[in-house]
Amino acid sequence: MTMRAYLHRHTVTFDETNLVGNVYFAHYLHWQGHCRERFLAEHSPLVLKELSAGELAMVTVSCQMTYYEECFALEEIDVLMSLGSTQGNRVTMNFDFKRGATLVARGGQTIACLRRAPGGMVATPVPEELATALRAYS
Repeated sequence: MTMRAYLHRHTVTFDETNLVGNVYFAHYLHWQGHCRERFLAEHSPLVLKELSAGELAMVTVSCQMTYYEECFALEEIDVLMSLGSTQGNRVTMNFDFKRGATLVARGGQTIACLRRAPGGMVATPVPEELATALRAYS
């Protein structure tokens, strides 16, 4: 069975490359964020509204990347996000980075959902709208 993944297509820009001409490693993590934000805009508009209003926070608590191939300016890279797991107030997302059919990198990140309270931030369950949207990509 093939896992369904949310697709975000990115065209590499020259400013994302280093002096050698390949993509600087940190940009892959940046692209994870772009993919996550596009997903929210398309599938969880109420969650995005809460984030924008400062009522909800989604804090990245861990992230990782493994690189297999170099990428270069003007290449199209498909960033494919799928749900790894949800547990309590945390969501783990997996990311595959592909140039055509070639897997060039693989990454992941775990976020924690928090709400602002008088004493600071407190853990809150994953909003139902987001949990429902993510289930379609598990």
